[in-house]
Amino acid sequence: MADYLIVNDQKISLDEIGFLANVNEWNHDIAKAFAELEGIELTDEHWEVLKVLRDFYEAYEISPAMRILVKEVKKQLGNDKGNSIYLLKLFPESPARRASRIAGLPKPTNCL
Repeated sequence: MADYLIVNDQKISLDEIGFLANVNEWNHDIAKAFAELEGIELTDEHWEVLKVLRDFYEAYEISPAMRILVKEVKKQLGNDKGNSIYLLKLFPESPARRASRIAGLPKPTNCL
């Protein structure tokens, strides 16, 4: 795993598992670079979930695991979007982990 990501000709430091080392460095270009690595093309729906994640992290200083992420998305975006199936369509395989990485947040605890 590389210890940095090149975004706009700048080296962005990553932690030992490939997540952003400093959450304060995050911006939309970094999100797009992570999304590309994850094979995800960001849509407005993705950005809504990323905002929910960033807001949650700002309030609690942790990245939410899947169950908490679903609950928070439901609270902020409604029942249609606050479910595992919706999140799996946006962020396949591991929504909490993949979305947290794209949002520039640490890996959620208890995520593989």
